[in-house]
Amino acid sequence: MYIGTSIFLIALGAILKFAVTATVAGISIQTAGVILIVAGVVGLIVSFLLLNSRRGRAPEEVVPVVTERRY
Repeated sequence: MYIGTSIFLIALGAILKFAVTATVAGISIQTAGVILIVAGVVGLIVSFLLLNSRRGRAPEEVVPVVTERRY
């Protein structure tokens, strides 16, 4: 999951949890909202950890190639 998808899941979950008052037989919309919020937060944390681990690597050292010329 990328950062944008995680933020979208958090926003969608918050809408379902706090703004929707409709009821559906067999499913709690508010519970589905909480599940989406939790999934978005976990995805956001994983995205930041992966982003941080990629930045922590040092670039490989470039060894210049020296060629001798004979005149």
